[in-house]
Amino acid sequence: MLSLSSKNWLNHSLGVILSLGILSVATATLAQSTTNTEPLEENTVTPVNQTESLLSLQGGEKLMKEAEVAINAGNYDLAATKLQQARRIFNQLSNFYLQLGESFSGIDNRLAEGQRAGALKTATLRDESTYQLALVHRAQNKPELAVPLLIQIIRSQNPTSELGRKSYQQLYEIGFVETPFQTSNN
Repeated sequence: MLSLSSKNWLNHSLGVILSLGILSVATATLAQSTTNTEPLEENTVTPVNQTESLLSLQGGEKLMKEAEVAINAGNYDLAATKLQQARRIFNQLSNFYLQLGESFSGIDNRLAEGQRAGALKTATLRDESTYQLALVHRAQNKPELAVPLLIQIIRSQNPTSELGRKSYQQLYEIGFVETPFQTSNN
């Protein structure tokens, strides 16, 4: 059995050994990271690569293209997944652009308007991906999933817009509404 002073010595020794081990690992990691990278300039700013990020216009459009390929192959489950992802991305982007636009309102109207334009563009893409998703649900014989999506589009786009009219027509074909919608353009 170890005496109290032996236990203290053992605990102290183990602590020193652990500290030395951690210090040597940290030193090796630091040495490796400084030898493998170029010196960093403090004021260097690198933009986010928008083409590789899913949270981007290009990322959402890529998902929509993948969904189109899946639809053409008859893989509606994969298409629905891709369209839901695209819809989520476009919705987030639209909200982010709106928030940025509101932040710059009254400070820099040029920036505020640019962000609002980004919000409108991504909201339109969100609604287009939502419409495609509703059509996929119809093809899967799941009209109960298509109805709320079509109503969201009409509320977002306006019933008289092209996408709004097409969405209402889908509701009519499903049998959710009984009265056809006629505009002065028809």
